[in-house]
Amino acid sequence: MIAPPKPSGPLSPTQTLVDGRVPQKYSAARRYLLLLTFCLAQFLDAVNNSALFSAIPDLENSLGITEAESTWVISAFQLTFASFLLISGRISDVYNPKVAFTGGVVALGLISVGAGFAKDKIAIIILRALSGMAAAMTIPSALALLVSVFVEPNEQARALGLFGGCGAVGNGEPLPLYLHNHTELTSRTRAVLGLIIGGIFVQYANWSWVFWFVAIVAALITVMCLLLVPPQEPKVRVASAGPRWRALDLVGVSVLTAALILFIFAITSGSAYGWATAEVLVPLVISVLMVAAFFWYDDPHPARRRGGAPEDVVPPELCGLVWDSAVADEYGWSAISTAIHMIPIGVLAFSMSFTGPLARKINPKWIILFGESMLVVATILLAFADGPDKYWPFVFPAFVLGSGGAMLAYTHTNIAIFRTSPSSMAGTVGAIFNGALQLGSAVGIAAVDSLEESVQEQYPNTPYVGQRAVFWFLLGIVCIELVAMAIFYRTDCDLLGAEGKQALEGIDPEKMRDVDGKLADAEQGRGFEPQVDSAEQGKHEIH
Repeated sequence: MIAPPKPSGPLSPTQTLVDGRVPQKYSAARRYLLLLTFCLAQFLDAVNNSALFSAIPDLENSLGITEAESTWVISAFQLTFASFLLISGRISDVYNPKVAFTGGVVALGLISVGAGFAKDKIAIIILRALSGMAAAMTIPSALALLVSVFVEPNEQARALGLFGGCGAVGNGEPLPLYLHNHTELTSRTRAVLGLIIGGIFVQYANWSWVFWFVAIVAALITVMCLLLVPPQEPKVRVASAGPRWRALDLVGVSVLTAALILFIFAITSGSAYGWATAEVLVPLVISVLMVAAFFWYDDPHPARRRGGAPEDVVPPELCGLVWDSAVADEYGWSAISTAIHMIPIGVLAFSMSFTGPLARKINPKWIILFGESMLVVATILLAFADGPDKYWPFVFPAFVLGSGGAMLAYTHTNIAIFRTSPSSMAGTVGAIFNGALQLGSAVGIAAVDSLEESVQEQYPNTPYVGQRAVFWFLLGIVCIELVAMAIFYRTDCDLLGAEGKQALEGIDPEKMRDVDGKLADAEQGRGFEPQVDSAEQGKHEIH
């Protein structure tokens, strides 16, 4: 057998092959309308989570929900959203990202309509869990579509940055806010526009309109998707003799999804039930065993055998979410006041999402390290912010440095991951990345809550000692992250290598065309083995 032939045309300028061929070039207007569609979906998923914080008191009064039960109105969405990202990413790659994206948005809209009419607390919690599953379908598929539409490197980097920035604005760039009573903890400090939107609907209408707003925007996104998103083919090629669902790796994905559900449930329940209780320990131990079983069962994916596997950059970014989420819970104002105070700093953080094109001139590794260095300085400043009078000299500059550094690291980690991954894995890679963010958020909040409580109990008459211990702990986490990124992020992991980069220099992006062929020598040299139809493979066999 000989290798498949070289492509009959130039390589794609995405720094990865797009299904073995140079992708179609779309007009600028269509590309940016598509970007708006994807960003609206990201924004909608974030708002669906954060806007409900403002509606919780109204929900409690209307449906007779207790304070303990109200946490599940939020947690049910977060739990299923984080847990089903991986399988949704795989569905997007194996089947069709357009179908996955459109189906997720439609399902989210229909579920939100039903939630707005719900009159029972159990129904609300169940519908919130289902909406998390629907929302999980949209993010990996949107990323897969985005990288296939924006093929020029500068445009792709800019689009990825804006996509992430829209989620930060909707869910609230997880910034810390300082309170005169800084011993109060609240997770309601984490939203900007989401909290404002939710607060407006609750004040001038009722909680149902929070859900109906989601449904209306989902309908708009659906129409835009049907009109604008081009037809898509499955990213993953399978043998013609077998059904496509076998490529989903249902056993492996199901085991890992169940493990994530149990792990996130254990982490989020620790503060309520106690860390030494069976309700926490049993699912935690089972989840760890299931993760071990997953890695034992699954053969290493071909992407891991080449130089640029996504795991090179995902674990450090997970640690970064620990800083974001934990700092967010250390200070609090009321929901609307929090959002208003966050807007100026949130705008600064969002501006960092426009730095994507820098990745063409500076290796993302150094940009990420710079962002993490900003986090180090910000965390040190917060450790000394022990009173309301320290807001301007310590807290505000920490907000600026921390939010800007976190967004800078997030944006360029996103770019780095897609730069080093084949397009056939775009949905799965996006799911892994966003799943790591959700997991880091859950672990970070649980860890700092426990640490603060235990330290403060030892020094009950000393204010701020618990919070200070949390920030020193976070400083250690960020430093570990920075060192890990410096050591383990390899700068030689572009898919195309030097030959591919030279080929890219002569490409006119406006004259791209589809070409036949399955693989470039650059990817073959790195040991990447795509899945191809057996019929096509037979064409290249020599008997």
